[in-house]
Amino acid sequence: MAGTWERISQAGETGAGRERKEINMSQSHYRYVVVGAGAAGASALAGIREIDQEGAILLVGKEKHLPYERPPLSKRMWGGKKKVESLFLHPKEWYAENGVEVRLGTEVVGLEATAREVTVESGEVYTFERLLLATGGIPRRLPVPGGDSEGLCYYRYLDDFLRLREKLSESKAATVIGGGFIGSEMAAALHNRGVEVTMIYPERYLVARVFPEGLGRALQEYYQEQGVRILSGTKPVSIVRSGERWEVNLDSGAQVESEILLAGVGIAPETALAEQAGLRVGNGVVVNEYQQTSHPDIYAAGDNAWFPYRALETETRIEHWDHAVNHGKQAGRNLAGAEEPYDYMPYFYSDLFKFGYEAVGEVDSRLEIFADWQEKYHTGVIYYLQEGRVRGAMMCNLWEKVDAARELIKSGERVGEGDLRGAIQ
Repeated sequence: MAGTWERISQAGETGAGRERKEINMSQSHYRYVVVGAGAAGASALAGIREIDQEGAILLVGKEKHLPYERPPLSKRMWGGKKKVESLFLHPKEWYAENGVEVRLGTEVVGLEATAREVTVESGEVYTFERLLLATGGIPRRLPVPGGDSEGLCYYRYLDDFLRLREKLSESKAATVIGGGFIGSEMAAALHNRGVEVTMIYPERYLVARVFPEGLGRALQEYYQEQGVRILSGTKPVSIVRSGERWEVNLDSGAQVESEILLAGVGIAPETALAEQAGLRVGNGVVVNEYQQTSHPDIYAAGDNAWFPYRALETETRIEHWDHAVNHGKQAGRNLAGAEEPYDYMPYFYSDLFKFGYEAVGEVDSRLEIFADWQEKYHTGVIYYLQEGRVRGAMMCNLWEKVDAARELIKSGERVGEGDLRGAIQ
């Protein structure tokens, strides 16, 4: 293999007498190629190195940044509790110390499964023994005139945060389209920074896909009490940029103007490479319990993967951080030969002004719901049930209760309201 060789130290070794190894840091063939430099991809690197300390690894990512935490972008970053420098999952030197060649700002445009080749936008071709697709998801766009306007922020990336933070100093008003996780978090974050916020979403109440109606309406009223303007049950029909201002025209006939326009309307799994390679694809790249796709040497993990959720005895796709980290870590171990099934139950959390929650399992407002409130719509546990069995739980302003909820879900026992009252507190 042609290339430039670089001498680097073993990770974690110190002292003049430490052993050193040679790792090819510029080559065309790798034992492992990881496509996607997000949480799943970065965690996979660590998983690989737990099993295989020698095999050459290539990490390719479209963003110019090293892998970073995404949740703080709509939470703690806005309160000044977390600095940009602390977002990165591994220090810069970690990659060289662990023999990982990193190509940032680089898009993989071709994947040949049979030949085990990936092609990047520059035309370079890399071959692999095993590959991980950790391509995540891409923001959905508003299907209206003006939905692709330059400057309309489909909030997801670190660059979005950096641009928006810079723009706040000259902006008095913001329009947030979307009443789900990102929309509700960003509306609270921007309002706390002194911006007048208008929220627009088609559902009747806040976070309707997850919250039971009573809680969703109570939080919607809470947002209004904080000063957030809510326009629910309506959606944009066109978007116009006029100089430094945005005009959003709604199907209700109303018009909203602001200097900032942000949309959080969900993501779609990035499956283009998988489709190109002829892999099985549905609502994501279909994988088995070992994260293998329909090609045994190509794996997928994170937001883009449709996987067996063993604890719930179903198949699904999950877009939350904790899942991406753990799914990616297990995928990395399996790439390196561990052959271990993924049986982790991921959780997620949110902070909405002074209301916060942690949730685990299947939390879907279409399920049967029982709420065990200590203080109504403020403190308590919401249980999501199917045929008398707990499928998910949301702990509202109750912390460090996720493990208890996991055990209750895993038990699979039929329960009644009497069993659930006080079960988690």
